[in-house]
Amino acid sequence: MKYFLLVLRACPSPLGAPPALHTCQGLAPCRPEEGQVNTSGPRLLLATLHPASGSSAAMDRIFSALLLSLLLLLQSYGVCGAPPPPRGTLCRTKPTDLVFVIDSSRSVRPHEFEKVKVFMSRVIEGLDVGPNSTRVGVINYASAVKNEFSLKTYQTKAGLLQAVRRIEPLSTGTMTGLAIQFAISRAFSDSEGARVRSPNFNKVAIVVTDGRPQDGVQDVSARARAAGIEVFAIGVGRVDMHTLRQIASEPLDDHVDYVESYSVIEKLTHKFQEAFCVVSDLCATGDHDCEQICISTPGAYKCACKEGFTLNSDGKTCSACSGGLGSALDLVFLIDGSKSVRPENFELVKKFINQIVDSLEVSDKQAQVGLVQYSSSVRQEFPLGQFKNKKDIKAAVKKMAYMEKGTMTGQALKYLIDSSFSIINGARPGVPKVGIVFTDGRSQDYITDAAKKAKDLGFRMFAVGVGNAVEDELREIASEPVAEHYFYTADFRTISKIGKKLQMKICIGE
Repeated sequence: MKYFLLVLRACPSPLGAPPALHTCQGLAPCRPEEGQVNTSGPRLLLATLHPASGSSAAMDRIFSALLLSLLLLLQSYGVCGAPPPPRGTLCRTKPTDLVFVIDSSRSVRPHEFEKVKVFMSRVIEGLDVGPNSTRVGVINYASAVKNEFSLKTYQTKAGLLQAVRRIEPLSTGTMTGLAIQFAISRAFSDSEGARVRSPNFNKVAIVVTDGRPQDGVQDVSARARAAGIEVFAIGVGRVDMHTLRQIASEPLDDHVDYVESYSVIEKLTHKFQEAFCVVSDLCATGDHDCEQICISTPGAYKCACKEGFTLNSDGKTCSACSGGLGSALDLVFLIDGSKSVRPENFELVKKFINQIVDSLEVSDKQAQVGLVQYSSSVRQEFPLGQFKNKKDIKAAVKKMAYMEKGTMTGQALKYLIDSSFSIINGARPGVPKVGIVFTDGRSQDYITDAAKKAKDLGFRMFAVGVGNAVEDELREIASEPVAEHYFYTADFRTISKIGKKLQMKICIGE
């Protein structure tokens, strides 16, 4: 008579990953990998077979079938290790000396500092960590600078993740310049594990701060960049944006990031995983900006459009506005210039406007564009038909000055009805009228009557809200069907995605 005992147990995995299944002999505990905690936990008894009767051959067949099923299960997770990487992975990380420079001054609350640690951990999880691949160090700073660990300290991902979890905030001042100098002279030195400058790998510093530094950063940041260090600057909350631009490498659009609070800093993880990524097929990995079709070429890509659409001059977006009398359109933007928008976000709004303009065929017989900015008052930036081509419209948008006062959305809607779409201001009789209202907060006046009148007059109204915009107000402004005419995002940096959707809806609507 045969007795079979088959035991599986779960061994710990790093940083919240699903437990990796291990096969263990007998009831001996699995040995943890480097950097893991040896919490053996309960063994899981999966099967105990006590054949009381029947032939030995029949029981052998049953056991063989069970064993085969379990072996297949183990293979899908990897034996005594984490789940294997997905097949067909086309992206690997370039060897990098990466140093995080993190602000833990008194303005960063303990629970917010935990969010920074989660962000660092998520970035590390996406790297190829090892002495010959990517090395990671962390500098913690406030009034003083603390070297949490050097590039040479940990050679495994598990060890790094455990070390990040142990970091504590310093909770004093904000000496950002001192921290960057420490990175140049100490963190990126040979003695701390930095490698000799070479085109085969990167030197990268990621600076995270939430305030105005108490020392200078411009000169020391310039020295860091001159030393071959690529510097990313992440600002949180009430950070000084001018400081971030002084710290970061060029181009600033790629190296300066802003988030409203520490609670959303984790969303930047994907950006930095991409930044360290060497890609062999940009289309397959989704690392491209093509609106419709991406065509791979060796080390690069090009964009194309579906049938019935044409590629715009930016080489990325597609337009259904192909010209002709059938595509005549009077389009007016109503743009919120209230103080809550902030100057850096107002620049993103300008880019959003020009993104829409790029999809249009502008001429006397096709699309005309007008622009109105509102805050506590309403100001017409330019009327319909003043500019006859996209280049002039986009130049005028870039020159628009930020009003920076209140939020009188109702007054702006009334201006749209009474003035913007009037013949005296360039509107053409019988041509479709489209209004795009952009706001980041609750209106300080009554919008219901003006919003209803605009739709009753046949204007096609789109409502775009960001941040603290009130979705009920957006729905009230939007034309029917409401779901296709109002858009909301929490972050100004994602409004370009809304722009792509609007391009399609405006053109198809013609």
